[in-house]
Amino acid sequence: HEIKNPLTPIQLSAERLKRKYADRLADDTGLFAQCTDTIVRHVGDIGRMVDEFSAFARMPAPVMAPADITKLVTDAVGLHRGAFADIEYSLTVPPDPVIVRCDGRQIGQAITNILKNAIEAISAKFGPGNDGGTAAGKVEVRLKADADKVEIEVADNGIGLPQSERHKLTEPYVTTRAKGTGLGLAIVKKIVEDHRGTLALSDAPNGGAIVKLIIPVTAGRADPRPEINVQAAQ
Repeated sequence: HEIKNPLTPIQLSAERLKRKYADRLADDTGLFAQCTDTIVRHVGDIGRMVDEFSAFARMPAPVMAPADITKLVTDAVGLHRGAFADIEYSLTVPPDPVIVRCDGRQIGQAITNILKNAIEAISAKFGPGNDGGTAAGKVEVRLKADADKVEIEVADNGIGLPQSERHKLTEPYVTTRAKGTGLGLAIVKKIVEDHRGTLALSDAPNGGAIVKLIIPVTAGRADPRPEINVQAAQ
């Protein structure tokens, strides 16, 4: 709170300055707008980072209840499809609901984090923005289910996994991105552990990465500890 509390007045002050004075600076209107936009943008970045740190530090124990994994996956993909329309999405799910006893909110968060990583990897390879820079980006999401487990697979054609120390990718504060917090996959790992599942990271055949999240249908019961499998580069 001590870090985040000052961010709101800073952001509001910058936005107020822009609204009140932008049209009064005939010579430097562009520079003024650029500077205030920079303040607002970076304050927003800091706020999101603080939220991630707080979410990781305070992650509650899962509240187990029957949840439809098909809906969780479909909703997450739909949200990202709307926000990042330049990317091509492929979604394959069973025709019927896939009900698993789990914490639906946390599983939804894990799916969102994995999709966010995929989109960031695509942006790093093809370029950000809505000007067609990510038009070559592709995200394929598959949900499979059997009597024992459900498997959520997200494949992208982004920059791929790092060639060295990839076993550390699920550790807190380890990131390969300039603005990353290193908590996205760490949060996924924690959620997987709490559901006694398996998280696997591997190279996609034609470049990019594949992330698999496997949850046993007995996630709400006592089970052995999970494993985290980060495959070596081929």
